[in-house]
Amino acid sequence: MSVPSIPRRMACWAYEGLLMFGVVFLAGYLFGTLSQTRNALDNRHALQGFLFIVFGIYFVWFWSKGQSLAMKTWDIRVVDNQGQPITQARALARYTLSWLWFLPPLGVSWSLGLPAKEGAVITLGWVAVWAVLARFHPRKQFWHDALAGTQLINWKAPESPKRLARMAKPKQS
Repeated sequence: MSVPSIPRRMACWAYEGLLMFGVVFLAGYLFGTLSQTRNALDNRHALQGFLFIVFGIYFVWFWSKGQSLAMKTWDIRVVDNQGQPITQARALARYTLSWLWFLPPLGVSWSLGLPAKEGAVITLGWVAVWAVLARFHPRKQFWHDALAGTQLINWKAPESPKRLARMAKPKQS
């Protein structure tokens, strides 16, 4: 089992973030409609909690199936340390531990009362540090994966039998 490169995993990570805009939009619309929220600042903490749960459902569901949508695009799969698919419990542990990408810099920004621009710089710096720390792991895995007992591997989906049959047929002119 080969490990995807850090730049490839970070590209997948960034693409996942892009896809999450759609999840946030739909979940935010649902929350706003059901709670009759008229101002974006009303119910802010309830919305954040709701999004945390929605994100958890999204990631636990897809990771327990082996791949999120972005991971399929980048041919990356999440497995346990023995190379087996992960359980929903392990996917939940991975989701919880994956917040190590964001909670430390957010906590520092909040505790120091930093403005949003400075907080964003600290967050981006921490993300870069957290990604580079994977180089020091014996199997080059992210540390939240090591703590969760999971790993990311290169994985190409096998071709479907129907597609292989179509490719094998000679073209008629």
